Amino acid sequence: MQAAEERARALLAKMTLKEKIGQVNQRLYGFGIYQRVPREGQEDDILLSEEFKKEVEKFSGLGVLYGLYRADPWSGKNFDNGLTGAYAAKAYNLVQRYVIEHSRLGIPMLLSSECPHGHQALDGYLLPVNLAAGATFHTELLERAYRVCGRQLKEMGVDMALISTLDILRDPRWGRSEECYGEDPYLAGELAKAAVKGIQCEGVDAVVKHFCAQGEGTGGINASAARIGERELREIHLPVMKACAKVHARGVMAAYNEIDGIPCHANKKLLTDILRGEMGFQGIVMADGVAIDQLDVMTGDNVLSGALALRAGVDVGLWDQAFGRLEEAVERDATLTEELDRAVLRVLTVKFERGLFDNPYREESSQGSIYSYEKNTESLDLARESLVLLENRNNILPLSLDCLQSVAVIGPNSDALYNQLGDYTPPVREEEGVTVLEGIRQAVRDYEGRTGRKIRIDHVKGCGLLSTSEDDISRAVKAAKESEAVILVLGGSSSRFGEVVFDSNGAAISGGKADMDCGEGMDVHSLELPGLQNRLVREVLSAGVPVIAVCIQGRPYAITELSQKADGLLCCFYPGMKGGQAVAEAIFGKLSPSGCLPVSIPRHSGQLPVYYNYKASYRAMSYRDLDNTPLYTFGYGKSYTSFSFGNIRLEVPEEGKRTEEMPAITGEQLKSSGIRLHFTVTNTGKMDGFCVPQLYIRQEASGTIRRVKELKDFCKVWVPMGETREGMLALDEEKLSVWNGEMEFKAEPGTFRLLLQDGEGPVWEGALEVTSNSK
Repeated sequence: MQAAEERARALLAKMTLKEKIGQVNQRLYGFGIYQRVPREGQEDDILLSEEFKKEVEKFSGLGVLYGLYRADPWSGKNFDNGLTGAYAAKAYNLVQRYVIEHSRLGIPMLLSSECPHGHQALDGYLLPVNLAAGATFHTELLERAYRVCGRQLKEMGVDMALISTLDILRDPRWGRSEECYGEDPYLAGELAKAAVKGIQCEGVDAVVKHFCAQGEGTGGINASAARIGERELREIHLPVMKACAKVHARGVMAAYNEIDGIPCHANKKLLTDILRGEMGFQGIVMADGVAIDQLDVMTGDNVLSGALALRAGVDVGLWDQAFGRLEEAVERDATLTEELDRAVLRVLTVKFERGLFDNPYREESSQGSIYSYEKNTESLDLARESLVLLENRNNILPLSLDCLQSVAVIGPNSDALYNQLGDYTPPVREEEGVTVLEGIRQAVRDYEGRTGRKIRIDHVKGCGLLSTSEDDISRAVKAAKESEAVILVLGGSSSRFGEVVFDSNGAAISGGKADMDCGEGMDVHSLELPGLQNRLVREVLSAGVPVIAVCIQGRPYAITELSQKADGLLCCFYPGMKGGQAVAEAIFGKLSPSGCLPVSIPRHSGQLPVYYNYKASYRAMSYRDLDNTPLYTFGYGKSYTSFSFGNIRLEVPEEGKRTEEMPAITGEQLKSSGIRLHFTVTNTGKMDGFCVPQLYIRQEASGTIRRVKELKDFCKVWVPMGETREGMLALDEEKLSVWNGEMEFKAEPGTFRLLLQDGEGPVWEGALEVTSNSK
C-alpha cells in the first residue's frame, strides 16, 4: 500500500493540470467506443472510435473507462456485435495499449463494469437479484457466489465491479426494489460484506452503491428526496456502508437522491466527514451517471457543479460534463487544486496497487473460461434457498408425481426467461436458462424415464404481463378444469428486452411500450399484480382444482386475495437463469423451501410503510378499514419439514442475576466479551432442510424512541431429518447501541427483551439487563 502511494505521489508531481483532470474522469460509454467489423473467412476486426481517441488525446490518457463489456438493449450490444471470448481480450488490450501509448507519462486506465447481480456482459455469470439473495439469509453462500463472479471479472481485466449493496428497501413501489437485500440494515449489512469479500478476494475492487438513503425516496419515486433526519439516516441507511468499510470495500458510488435538502454528490458531511472520518473508508468515491451535472439545479453553473462535487468528496465522475470542466473551475478558484490532487492520488494509487503499470495487458491465447451454471452451481443454489413458502394449505405441497396424471402450467411468467432475470441483465443464451415450465417438464421427463408412467402437461399463458387482452383467459380456465392441479406463475418483469425507451443514464423511461413493471425507472403507484393477472387468478381459482401460485417478482406485491385462496403460494424474487429448475424442485419435493422474507408484504398499497422495524412511538398500519399487520412480515417463511429448539441458554460473562429470568451484564463486560445465545435445532419432520434462527431485540426504555423489533443476528443451519445441530447467535456492544439524544452511538443501561424465532414464528423469549457499572 505504502509503496503504491509513494509511486503515485511521485507520478502526480509530474502531471499537468489537464492530465490530472483526465484521471478523475469516466466520461465515455465503453460499449460505444468499439466496433466489430466482419472479415470474410477470418475473425472480425475491432476498430476504436474517434470519440475515444479524441478523449484520450484531450487528457493525455484516460482515468477510468466504464462498461467496455456491457451488453443489453441500452448499449445495443449482443452476441453479434459485442465482446465474447477472444474478442473481449483483444478489445481490452487494444484499448489499454492505445491509452498507454497516447499518455505522455504512460498511465494505464482502470476498467469499471456493472455487476449488480453478476457481470452484465455477454456470457456473464448471473445470480438471482439482491432481494432473492436477501431471502436466503445465507451469507456464506452469497460470498461463494460472488467469488465466481470475481474470478470471471478478474479474467476479463475488470478492475472495479459496480455492485448493488447499499440500498435499503423502505417503499416497494420503487422500481429498484430488486437491487436491495431487504428492509433491514443488519441483514443487508451482513450480505453486503459477503458480496464485497467474495469479489475482492478474487482480485477485483468492489464499488458498492448507492450511498446513501436511495431506498427512502418520496412516494417510491427513483432518485427523489429522502425526507429523513440524521437519526433515521444513521439507524437504517448508514450501517450497510459501515459494514462494507469494515471489510475494506475499495470504492463507493454516491446516490442520485438528496437527503434533507442536500444531494449526496454535494454532501461533504456524508462523503467526507462520515464516510472517511467516521467509517475510515480509504477508497475511491465514484459519481453515478450524469449525477454531477444534475447539481446544476443548485448551482446554476455546470463548472460550479463540478467544483461542488469535488469539494464534497467525489473522486471520479461518470458520463458528466462538469468534471471535464474542472480546468475552468481551477482557473476560477486555485484552492480547488488541493482537492483535485487528492482525488488524482487516490486514482493513481489504485492503479499502482492493481499492478497495471507493471502488467497492463490480458492474455489473448485462449477463448477464456466458460463459467457454466452446471459447473458453478452457486447461482442455482441461491435460487433454491431464496424460495419463500408463504402458504401450504392442507400440505398440498410438495406435489407427488406418483399421484398426478395431469397438470396445467398457466401464467405470464410461466415460460419467460428474461422475466426471471431482473434488471441490469445482458443478452443470455436461452438454452442455458430454465423457466418454470421447462423445470416442470424436465422433472416430469425424469419421472417418466424412471417409472414409464406418463403425466400430461398443458401450458397456457392466460394473459400478458401488462396486456389487457382477455383472449387467453378462457383457454386457461379450460386447461385448469381438465387438469388435476394448476401451477399458476404470476408476477412482474424488469426485462429491458422489448420496446423500451431509455434515459441518458440507461434507466428505462416509464410510459413506453415495454412489458416491464419493475427495474430502474419503473416506479409504480400501486402494488397490485399488473395487467389482468388478478382477473386470471379469480377465473383459474373458480375451476375448482388445487392451485399452486408462484410469484416471480422484483418487488413484493399486495396479493391479499391470492394468499387467501391459493392452496399453495411460493414467493420468488427474480431467481435467475436456473430459477425455473429451483421452483420445480420445490413444487415436487426435491427440496424443502428455506427462504425467509427480506421485506414485509403489505395487504394494500395504502398501508405503506409496512416494514417491521417501525418506531415504538406509534401504532403502525392502524387503519379503521384494514387489518393492522402486514400480509406477511419480514423474516417469515414456511418449510416442508418442522424444527424444534432446545437447550436454549444465554452465556453471559461473570453472570449476576437480578431474577431467575433476567441475567445481567455490565457495560464493560458487554464491550469486552459480548453475549451468546446457544441452542440446538432438531429436525422433527420428514425431510432434510435448512432452519433460519433469527435473534431480535427491543429495549424497553431509552433516551430516544427505539424500534419495536430489531434483527441483530441470524444463521442458517442445515439439519438432516431426525438429527440435531447446535447453533449460536451473538450480541455485542455495537448491536445493543443506539444513537442517543446527543447523537452519540452508545449502549444505554436498561432492560432488553430478546426474541428467538425461525421462519414460522417465535420459539423463545428472554430478557437481559445491561447495567452501567462494574460489580
